[in-house]
Formats: sequence, structure tokens, C-alpha cells
Amino acid sequence: MEKTGVVIIGAGAVGCAAAERLSVVKKDIIVVERHDAFGRETSSRNSEVIHAGFYYPSSSLKASLCVEGNKLMYGFFGECGIPHRRCGKIVVAGTLEEEKKIAALFEQGRASGVPGLTLVNARRVSELEPAVTGRAGLLSDSTGNFDTHTFMKRLEQRATDRGVTFAYNCEAVAISRANSGYEVTVRDVDGSLLSINCDVVVNAAGLSADKVAAMAGIDTEKAGYHIRYCKGEYFSVSSRHRGKLSRLVYPAPTQVSLGIHGVLGLDGSLRLGPSAFYVDELAYDVDAAHRHDFFESARTLFPFLDEDDLSPDTAGIRPKLQEAGGPFRDFVIRDEGDKGLPGFINLIGIESPGLTSALAIARYVEKLIG
Repeated sequence: MEKTGVVIIGAGAVGCAAAERLSVVKKDIIVVERHDAFGRETSSRNSEVIHAGFYYPSSSLKASLCVEGNKLMYGFFGECGIPHRRCGKIVVAGTLEEEKKIAALFEQGRASGVPGLTLVNARRVSELEPAVTGRAGLLSDSTGNFDTHTFMKRLEQRATDRGVTFAYNCEAVAISRANSGYEVTVRDVDGSLLSINCDVVVNAAGLSADKVAAMAGIDTEKAGYHIRYCKGEYFSVSSRHRGKLSRLVYPAPTQVSLGIHGVLGLDGSLRLGPSAFYVDELAYDVDAAHRHDFFESARTLFPFLDEDDLSPDTAGIRPKLQEAGGPFRDFVIRDEGDKGLPGFINLIGIESPGLTSALAIARYVEKLIG
């Protein structure tokens, strides 16, 4: 039986950030990760965007933690030499209805304290992005992109330097109350079982966070913690269009996602994505037959594209609490003391803007633990 202070389940961006932050004030931290390294799921399969925070209701955790996280991320990048680019973003409206939508986003962003937002007309859209077509736009100066792998690697290094243990190829399979803390049973890569006693459990398991909560005895359906898998595919754009965009270009968002947008890599490459559709299983294949749908979705915004410019790239899966056609759902970040589980910290439904918010979420968790 091993004894430690904190067990963090999951080594995605949020789990790594929590480990790094808590390692400053806590000793004896173990991060349990079922994969062979950090960030093997949602954290490494996304657009690598630093969001500004204007997409989310101003009273939500998604808004406040994204705004805070945006500032923290740029500071961390500068301090630790993380490759990034503050390239900016423009959300483009193609119809009157979309123009009203981006105007509402502008007001929502202002209410949330998002800096550097400007509404622009069609002429200004054309000046900013000559290859893009639109009748109006919302310009965000604080949006950017970054190298997610280097970011997580640096978090892991800093946490490890302070004594944190990262237990890879280890999966949490059971959680029970033990005295004033918890006993976490972990299955190692060879199938053997190990029990860890701890004072605090941080559930940062991403796509499996609802299953981890259920291990602790929480009725996830009753609590509203059931995670739905929402898949997003990306298609790469021919290198002949390299340099066509100078910033990230998004359409007006849908109810489910931020829309298929132009994703700029730090190397200047261009991708389209992600799409958004609910699935039952974790599978990261990209259906080449979806190329036509991508082209049709993007051709108005990016008139320079031909369908043959698109090639299947990669896919990611979001851990959404929102059901198909359902209302907005916020992050769940809470100590479950009112469920008889003090010191059990749930992080559930950490989809976008979870990556941007990682450092802010870590600080939030620190405050919950006290």
C-alpha cells in the first residue's frame, strides 16, 4: 500500500497543469495516466488555439477561466520558451443573421472582460484577409496558437523537478473512501494491481472523467456528469495556399462547435476543421468521404479553395456534457464534499476552451484544495 498526498487521474494538459501548480505547495503527488505519455487524447488532437474567451456566457467558468488562462498562457510561454504566435483571429459573418451573431459575441466578450475585440465591416475584412469573403467580422487581437506538446512537456518537467511522480501505463480502476481520504486502485501495464492511499483525488480524466466519478460512487446521470463523445475531423489544405491567411479565420459559431475554420500551424501550414458530430466510440480515423462536406462548408468563406486541395488529416474527440441539440453546459470543477466525498475534485466536461484555460483551472483547483 503506497501513501501520497494527492492523486491526479489523467495527464492531459489540465492534469499536467494541476500537477505543476500543486507541486509548489503540496508534497507527494502522483499523476496516474493510462497511456504511455502525457496528452494522448483531447489535448493533442485539437486546433492548438489560444482562445480569447468571447464565445461563452459571461457568468460561466468557461468565460472567466478562458480570459484568465489567455493571460497566464502568454506569460508562461514567454517564461518557458514555448513556441507560439499571437497571430489574432477574425470571426467572419457571411449573412445578416451571422452578422447579428458576431455582434452578440462582441458584447458578450466585453461583458467578460475580453481585451482587443473590434467589430469590422466588409471592407476591413478584405483588407485584413484579402483571400476571405465576408460582410462583417469580429477581430480578436489576443487569440493565437502554440505548440501543445512542448507546453505539456514543460509542465511535466517542472512538476517532476519538484518531486511529482508520473505513473504512465497505469489505469485507475477503483476508488473508495479510506479513513479521511481515499484508496485508489491502479492497474499497471503488466496487469498487477496497486493501491494508493491519498488525501485528495483530482479527477482530470478527460474523456473518461464521468467513469472515474462513478468509481467514487457518484451517480453521474443524476449529477448531470454523463460525457458524450463529439468527434471533430480535420482536412489539410494544399501547400499551394500557404501564406493565404495571416491570422486564424473562423465562421460564426454553431450551437455545437466554433465551426469549421482555417487553422494555421506554427509552420505556416493550413488545415480546415474541426467538424462536430456525436459518436459512440473513441476512434480517430478521418472519413475521406467527408471531404466534399468540408469543401461545401468552407467554400463561401475561403473562395480560393478547390475540393482537390483538401486531404484527410487528423481527428479529435471532445468530452461534451451538452447533449445533441441541448443547451449550453459549463465546465464542472468542484469539490464533491456535498456528496460525501470531501477532497474529491471533479473536472468534468473540460472541452474547449479547456486547453487555453489549463493554467487557470490549475489555480482554481489549488483554491478548492486549500
